[in-house]
Amino acid sequence: MKVYTYSQARQQLSELLDAATKEEVMIRRQGGDSFSVKLKKQKSSPFDVPAVKTRATTEDILTAIRDSRSGGGEQKHST
Repeated sequence: MKVYTYSQARQQLSELLDAATKEEVMIRRQGGDSFSVKLKKQKSSPFDVPAVKTRATTEDILTAIRDSRSGGGEQKHST
């Protein structure tokens, strides 16, 4: 575990945060108080998906939705 004084932490904040991505880091004040810094991983949402590039316009998408809801998009199969 890396330990920084308060002054070091202020002067080397970027380095401190880089170290905290790998391990817990301790900051000590002159009065003896200690603080722990560690990476907090963000929970990703199942809805957080990359964007899809398409040439479809908003009107194209709305038309497709309307067609699917009205049954207009169904294909007929010959028997």
